[in-house]
Parts: sequence; structure tokens; C-alpha cells
Amino acid sequence: MLELSISSSDRGNRATISRPLYGLTLILIFCCLFTSSANSTDNKPPRRIVSLNLCADELLVTLADRPQIAALTRYARNPDMSLVSKEAQSLPFTYGGAEELLRLHPDLVITSSYSHAEILPLLKERQVKIIDLPLANSLADIIAQIRIVALAVGHPERGEAAIQKMEKELRTLPPPMGHGRTAAYYQRQGYLSGTGSLIDDMMEKIGLKNLANNLNKSALSRLSLEEIVTYHPDFLIMGQKSYSTQDIGSQMLQHPLLKQAIPASHRLFIPAPLTLCGSPHYPEAIKILNKELETIDHPSR
Repeated sequence: MLELSISSSDRGNRATISRPLYGLTLILIFCCLFTSSANSTDNKPPRRIVSLNLCADELLVTLADRPQIAALTRYARNPDMSLVSKEAQSLPFTYGGAEELLRLHPDLVITSSYSHAEILPLLKERQVKIIDLPLANSLADIIAQIRIVALAVGHPERGEAAIQKMEKELRTLPPPMGHGRTAAYYQRQGYLSGTGSLIDDMMEKIGLKNLANNLNKSALSRLSLEEIVTYHPDFLIMGQKSYSTQDIGSQMLQHPLLKQAIPASHRLFIPAPLTLCGSPHYPEAIKILNKELETIDHPSR
């Protein structure tokens, strides 16, 4: 059995792992997988892969054969969370319970270190290969994860093809439109994405300065309505253009004070699934944010 574990914590603590250490960890995972594959007497690809990780869902749909996928997470079918919701409709899913998981008879499980810890001992007993996939917070992380999953499912060539496609798309992107202006990725209940997060990396790519970094905030922190109005970033980045008035957590995003301070004309919108996981869709996220800025700066174009 090959078990790969990374002691990263939940999504709110991304910044607790430094970029160099994170990158080294991914390299170690890749090397372990490569060595295991080279030394194994049975190099057959896994036949029953189960994902307990939303970000792994997207990579499996891109890199694995459909018959290899025994189950994705239940979130894979949710278009508000998943970039592969359409493809996932025809694929099995799991709620992640222990009994359900054992009935699937997986030979490879991709999970995350901040969830399903109670199930891992059962998998170990059955000699199931486990990959603990951390969150990808940068382009380099995304490339490393694509290679890890591609090798694990037995299709490294597909991983390289996905990386080459992504790099080609990045080379054809227009110049950054941020010009050093300040933005905040402000979410329901006042959550703010900061240093070391994926959206932070995206802001940097398009030439925006992250307000959270200026305030020395961690990867995920909170900022009150009064504070966001006081600090007054040039732009707000949001996951959707409208929110249900019944959603108490989102009410502050529609507060008149916030609308007056940072009107709709200074809000950038990007589909939330593009910011939840690092994936081969990374260039699309950069393109959308850059286009939003261009539309604001040059509305007649």
C-alpha cells in the first residue's frame, strides 16, 4: 500500500504552509508515486478510483478513463461548486460514508488531509492506495497536482497534454489590466481571501494588489462591513452577480453602504468554481478577471 499524507489544515489555513515547503511536498509525492510505479510488479492502472476531494473530481474527469471512476464526491454535480458538473451527471458519486466507501471496493482513493480522517484506517487495513491531495494555490501547484493524479491513474501523457494546453493558453492571454490597483475577494459573511490563496495568485497575474495582503491578513480571514468600506479597495471580486435575500450570510454583500462605497461598476465577477480549486481551467479564470477589468476601464469596447 502507498499512503501519502500532507499535514495541511483546512482551506482557511492555506497560509500556514509556505510556498517553498508546499512545492517540496508535492515533489515528494510525485517522486514516491514514480518510485512505487517503477518498482511495482503490477503496473496496471487502478480500476476503481474514488474521490473524496472536490478538486480531485475535476482532475479525474480530465485525466482518467470513465470506467476507472468508481465515484466522485457528491459536490461534483453541483454547478455552483464544480467545473465538471455536466460530466459528473453521468458518473457515480459518494457521500463519503465508511460503509458506502467499502462497498465501492476502491483500489485508489484521493482524499484531503482535512476530511474523512476516520475512514483512512479502514482503507489501510484493506491495502488501498491513498493519495492525500492538498489545495493548489498557484500555477506551479496546479501543474504538480496534474502530474501526480495523471501518474496515479496511469495516464501521465494526458497530464502532460493538459499542462501544455494550459501553458499555451496562458501565453496567449492579453496584457494584465490591473495596473497596481487594489482589489478584495469579498465573500459571504465577510470572508476575505489573502496571502497564499489561489485567488491571491490570480490577482497577481492580472496586476492587482490584494487588499488582504496590505492588511497582513492570512489566507482566509474576515473583514466587517465597516472595515471594507473604510479601506475602500478599487474593486471587489465576487463569485456571483446576485445573492438570495433569504441568505443571511450574503445580506452584507447587498448592504446599501457597501453598494455606495464600491458600486456595481467596480465589481469583478468570476464563477466561484474557478476559485475553489486549482485546475486546468486556471487560464480561463485569469482571462475572465482580466476581461472584467477591461470592461470596466473601456465600457465602449
